[in-house]
Formats: sequence, structure tokens, C-alpha cells
Amino acid sequence: MNAPLVFIPGWCLGRGPLSAAVDALHGQFFDLPGYGSAPLIEDFDAAADDVAARLPAGSTLCGWSLGAQLALAVAARAPAKVGKLVLVAGTASFIQRDGWPHGMPPEMLAEFAAGIAADAEAMLPRFVGGFNRGDARAKAVTLELLKLADPRPSGQVLGVGLNWLRDVDLRQTAGQVKAPTLLVNGSADPLMPLPAAEALAALIPGARLEVFADCAHAPFISTPAEFIARVAAFVNAQ
Repeated sequence: MNAPLVFIPGWCLGRGPLSAAVDALHGQFFDLPGYGSAPLIEDFDAAADDVAARLPAGSTLCGWSLGAQLALAVAARAPAKVGKLVLVAGTASFIQRDGWPHGMPPEMLAEFAAGIAADAEAMLPRFVGGFNRGDARAKAVTLELLKLADPRPSGQVLGVGLNWLRDVDLRQTAGQVKAPTLLVNGSADPLMPLPAAEALAALIPGARLEVFADCAHAPFISTPAEFIARVAAFVNAQ
């Protein structure tokens, strides 16, 4: 019996944008805490341990964006549970830190978080449009993501995710990953820039990075057939 393939979606948008790719790959979902029926867990490490507790041993774990950070933490903390790891638009640190220039300035994230707290509905199209800048199909991808987005979780849930993006630094954690790891990143991703993926790949022993040209933050929408083929090849490789 093949090991299960489990996807963790990204912040705010839920399962919807990933559903077609997950179906094509015969995968299943674990939601971020507070999304769908998943209870809210505010502590990032506790959330990783909760995923690990529910994950069958030897699973292939795939995460997108914030979900990739959670998947990376699960793989490091529970190596017996993660047979393979796929990080789509992943990073070790979302914000810039000493020795890590590959992220968003902290003050920019704080400004965005204030906007979300004030009016999440108004900020969402700007957020999605912003992370698709540079994609060859930017307008179409943005419209598709907004159409496919699940109902928004509560402001509290959104705030917890933004706190994780502000606080989580996985540079030391990444070196503890034992599972074969594939990183997938768009060459033009403005949110999780390619240098962040390159730096993360260098931190994970034996990790492989595959770059999608003229693609931004959502390769599974921008170039779905290629995304599915590359992930399937990695998952099915002996």
C-alpha cells in the first residue's frame, strides 16, 4: 500500500486553490489550525506536533507557503512520520532577520496585518494580486485563486497565521530534516522569493529545488500540468 500524500494549504485561501492538483495526485488535506473543522492551535510548535500525531508513518507531506513552513517543522520534529517532503513556495523565515535577507521587511508585514485586522475582505484581492506579480499569467491566476478560495476563517485565525509568519524561524530546524525533500518555487515569486528557496534548499540535507520559469507564488494554478507531473515524479520515485 502506498504511503498517503497529505497537503497542508497556505494562509487565508484554504483548500480550494489546491483541490484540483491534490485530486490529480490522489492526495488528501490536513487543514491549517482554525480552518474548516480543524481546531485553532495558536502555538506553532504545538500545531506541528498535532499534525505529526495524526499523520500516518511514512507519509509524503506537502505544504504550500505557510503550510510549507508547518510541513517543514513536522518533518524535523517527527522524522518517522514523514517519508518524503514537498515544499511549495517555502521559506525558512518569511521576514528578514539578521543573516536572512530573503524575506519581507518586518514593518511591511506589520502594516499588512493591521490592514487585515481592519478589513480582510478589502485586503485579500491586493494580497493575491501582489503575490502573483511577475507571473506570465498573473491576471488569470489571480482571478482563479480568488474564485477558488474557501470561505475566510475568522480574524483571530488569520491573525494567528500572521503571527507565525512574523515569529517562525526554521533555519536551525531545516538541518534536522531526514526525509528526501523537493522544493518547488516560481522564478518570479515575490512573496517567497527564489533566493529564499535556494537558501532553504541549502539548509536541508540532500534537498532538490525545481524552479518554474515565469511563475510566481501558485505554480499549481499557473502551470498545473507541469506542477502535477513534477510532484508525481518525485512522489513515485523509488
